Order: sequence, then C-alpha cells, then structure tokens
Amino acid sequence: MDIFKDQNYSKLRKHHQDLGVPWTDASFPANDSSIGLNKAKELVGVEWRRATDLCINPRLVKDGIGRHDVIQGKLGNCWFVAAASVLAGVYKLWERVLPDYEDQEWDNDKTDKYSGVFRFRFWRFGQWTEVLVDDLIPTREGLPIFTYSRDIGEYWGALLEKAYAKLHGSYEALDGGNLSDALVDFTGGVAELILLQTENGVNNFKDDDARLDLFSRISKEVEEHALVCCAIRSSGGGVERTEQGLVRGHAYGITALKRVPIGSSGLTAFFKGRDKISLVRLRNPWGEKEWTGPFSDKSAEWKTISERQREKIGLVTEDDGEFWMSWDDFVVWFTDLSINHLINTSLFSFTKTWKQFKKIGCWVRPNRAGGCVNHKETFLNNPQYRFDVTGKEEEEIIIQLTQKDFGSTFIDRKKLVIGVQLLRVEGTRKYRVHEAQTGSEVDSSDYIRSRHIFFKTKLKAGRYVVLPTTFNPGEEGEFLLRLFGDALTGLVELVDDQPPDPPCLACGLAKNYQAVTRLTVSSAQDLPKKSSIGSCDPYLVVKCEGESVRSPIVTNALNPRFNFSVVFFRKKLDKPIKIQVWDNNLMIDSFLGQTAVEAKDKSDPSNPFGNASARGEQKFDLFDRGRNKEEKLPGVLNIITETHGDLSAF
Repeated sequence: MDIFKDQNYSKLRKHHQDLGVPWTDASFPANDSSIGLNKAKELVGVEWRRATDLCINPRLVKDGIGRHDVIQGKLGNCWFVAAASVLAGVYKLWERVLPDYEDQEWDNDKTDKYSGVFRFRFWRFGQWTEVLVDDLIPTREGLPIFTYSRDIGEYWGALLEKAYAKLHGSYEALDGGNLSDALVDFTGGVAELILLQTENGVNNFKDDDARLDLFSRISKEVEEHALVCCAIRSSGGGVERTEQGLVRGHAYGITALKRVPIGSSGLTAFFKGRDKISLVRLRNPWGEKEWTGPFSDKSAEWKTISERQREKIGLVTEDDGEFWMSWDDFVVWFTDLSINHLINTSLFSFTKTWKQFKKIGCWVRPNRAGGCVNHKETFLNNPQYRFDVTGKEEEEIIIQLTQKDFGSTFIDRKKLVIGVQLLRVEGTRKYRVHEAQTGSEVDSSDYIRSRHIFFKTKLKAGRYVVLPTTFNPGEEGEFLLRLFGDALTGLVELVDDQPPDPPCLACGLAKNYQAVTRLTVSSAQDLPKKSSIGSCDPYLVVKCEGESVRSPIVTNALNPRFNFSVVFFRKKLDKPIKIQVWDNNLMIDSFLGQTAVEAKDKSDPSNPFGNASARGEQKFDLFDRGRNKEEKLPGVLNIITETHGDLSAF
C-alpha cells in the first residue's frame, strides 16, 4: 500500500481526536490552487465549508449506497461521475475504495471521534494508494459546487471526488478525462475499449449476429461484476445534444441488460417476426434523462406494458437519471464502450482461474526505445519479457500495458501512442531476441494514444516474448506491463544479450562459448502406429551439452507439425545435438527414435562459421538407442540448423 504525501491515517486521526480540532490539509489547501486557477476564475462566490457546517447530521452514506447517489456538478467530469455511479452498484468494490466507512462516519453522539480526516484508496500504476482529505468542500450558497448527492447531507461522492482531485493536483485536472481510466483507478481491473463506431463514423456492428454476440458478451461481463460505461464521441471535443436527446462528449453508466420475450410483453406490434428484444439500461450522471427514442418515458412502447409486467420482467428504473433503450439503437448512437474486467480478484468467484504477473519498465534512449515493428532496424531494442504457455490446448491470455502519465492536468499530459507485440521464440530462449525468426510475429495489439492498452489473444503451448513499445522510436516513458492467464509460468525481463563468460576462464579451468546454434524441428513424417489401442501423441526431447528441453505434445499425429525451435550456446562444437521422439502415454511414454545433428559448417576450416552457417531444411532418419543405435526406425525428422560465431546473432 502506497501512502500519498506520507500522510498516515491512524496517526493523523488520533492526533486530531485528542486535540479536539478537525484536520486541515495543508497539502491540498482550501483555496483557488486546489480548484485550479483557470476553473477558479469561472466560479464566483466560492466558500470552503466543512460538512458539519452544511447540515446538522452529515453522513458519508445515507440510506445505503446506490448508483443514484452521485450527480455531476459544475465540472466537466461526467466520466468520473459515471464511473463512480457504476462503482456504487457493486458494494464490495465500493468499500475497497472507501475502506471502513462506518468507522469514518460523523457521529453526533460521540463528537470526540470527529477528526476531519477521511481516507480513500485508488489503484495507481500497479498498487493501491491511500489518499487522505479533510471535509472542507467548495460550496456556493451552502451547496457543493462539484459532485453532490441526491440525498441532502450525504457526502461520500463529494469527498471521493476531492480525494481524486488531490491525487491529480486539482479539481480542474478532472475537467475532461477518460472513464476507462477512472474505472481502473477504482478497481485495479483491466480496461478494454470497444469502438462501436470507427473514427470515420462507420458502425462496426451492422450485422445482426455481431450485435447479438456483443450483447451476450456484455451481459456476461455485467453478471461477472465487470463495470461498463459508454460514451458518444464529440467531433469538436465539446458537449452537444443529438436529435434524440443524448449528449455527445458525455459518459453514461450501463446498469443492466435484458432479453425480453416479445409475446409476454405486449410489444408484438412493434417488433414483428422477433421472439425477443435486447434492451440496455443506462444512467446519466447529470441525474436526468434525455433519450427521446423508443423506450423513453413517453414512448408508445411503454403504453403496451403495465407496471406489473415491467416489474415482473425486470424493466425498472431506480431514479430519474436512468432510462432504457433497445440494443439496436444503442450500437447506432453510442460510439465507445468501456469494460473494466475484474480479473484475478478474490472479491468474486469466477469459473476461470487467472494468474497475474506484472513488471514495471521504461522506454529510454538509446537502447530501449525502438518503436513499433514498422521500424525493423530498431524494433528489437525495446524492453523484452519472456513467458511460457504450458497448457495442452490453446490458452487465452490478457495483456494490459499502462503508461505513466501523471501530470498537472489531463490536458497537459502528453500520452504516447503505445501497444504490444507478441513473438513466439525458441523453447530455450534465455537472452534477448536479436533476430526474429520468420513467422515468429504471433499477434499485436492496436496502437492507441491512451493510458491503457487492452490485448487479448489465444496461444498454443510454447515460449513467447512480449515487447511493450511506443509507436515511434526514441520516445521515452515509464510503463506497467500486466499479464493474465491460467496455464502460464513467469514473466521474466530479458536483460542480457548473451551468456556471461564462465568463471575461471583466465586460469584455463573453464572453456568459453564457441558459437550459438538455433535448431528448428519443423515436422516429422511416417511415425509408427501404436501396436495397442490409442493414438500417437508425439513430442521431442532435444539434448545439447548437458542441457535438455522438451517440446509440447502434438496429439493424434503420425505426421506431426512441431515447429519447435531451441537455441544452444555451445562450447564443444564437435559434439552433435541429439533429438529424440517420444509418444506420450497414460502410464509410460514410448521411445520412437532419435537422430544426431552436426550443427556446424565444415566448408571453411579456418573460419567454420563465416558470418553465419545456415542450412535449409534437411531430412534426418530416426534410429534406435543403446546397443541397437545403428538400427533404423520408421519415420524422419525435418530439421533446420543455423550456427553463428557471434553469440548475439539470434
């Protein structure tokens, strides 16, 4: 847990309880600097007043928490209010942001407990950060200027906003921001942005099946407690109403999704030929409705459904800020959909178990800021991180890349265009990649000017290297890399270019590495069928100078495609590399054959490698082992070998 400004909650609270004087936070003073100088000029008659001066019995929470508690004030932070509203719909997440709130409550019967110290927690750059605030609130005519609650005398929303403003430097710093960022800060989850429309206004979900698939996916995400918000992009960057009453440049929270049977709802006349209709419920942080299309307050659709029917099928709203609309209309009018996935958390029980790995790194000139894969000459200069996928089937992984963009205001922060590139590498890769194999580029995220990049893909068993990159070479910054998956092992930064010299090299007790060899077994052919019942499930074991590595299993294949590569740093070039083929069995694996590869080029004895010794694919017969090692067995291996005297060649 990081403590913001080194302000200790327990010590401050006890000190001011003993003193009998409420805390005044000098690090976020009650003046124009905390509001923001430009914003302060817009506002007239601002008074900073304690909650105890604004009402007789102030409360952090009044009559329970709910998504209707927070309403936007005179600050362009609808994104923050929408995120706070969605957060309030999931109590276990809310109480992590506002810990032990009952102990923090004002208590008129125990005035000695009042200290004026309140604490909130936000997830920032890989860890939870505790932020303390006093209860001095900017007001005008006795009312909060910024975020407030529908319930008079309730202040958790106003103080949450104050703590978030303190974290960013001022209230003005929240004037224009990103709802995905707020959701990540509230939960420590992984943000995903889905573009319902392209930047050019082309709808990405025109197809009926695509719309239904998206609806099913978002419904499942909401059921699993993901937080979901949406927005309509504004071409001019400002706030403007659409002809149907929605607001561009404004954020809304998604609070429910329903598939409603047409026959039982009285909507048959409106949706002929359809069995069900998909509906979505949204909440406007302004606390009022705007949508005037189908399923708006006075629309014809509601006249066909009684209040009792609406309650029975779940088509209810809890306050005047909520409204329903059809999913078809939603994907037409809205442009951005933001999902905050709650991955690898103990708060909820998921059907899938995720492991999490994370690393903090940086892009720095001249050797660790190579730009995206378009820049072939510098791309591999980026930071590199290795991990293994160990499952037998394809495994789903999620990567989130976060750039550190803590500045004075959201507008001032110079976000970089960032993304990640994924390479499949040799099974023995321990050092940095200097030359990517043909076809090793497995997948890549989109490159976006955003704080967070979300990337999800499926990978087969093997070793991979992920490269977080900026789009352009030479750009510098800090980043957080998070990797989520099930059958994963480790996330290790590759720092060294090649293995170090062995100890005692000078005294002649150790031998230096002579060369590096990359060996690729692309496939096998004509492996023998099992004499017993069952399929042939072959795998490889490759041995070189005491090192042994095993390939993934290829199921049910007599002509398997392995595409398995290894890299060995070698001291004894006259010793061949041995490749064995085994059949995976339930009890004891069966030996199918082996071959030996002389991985060196003898064409030039004075310089056996030249610049590189590279061979095309060659066929190698399989032989028995032990006393019968001269006996040829069924099957051949197709192998490519490359040997180089420069240890950082591959």
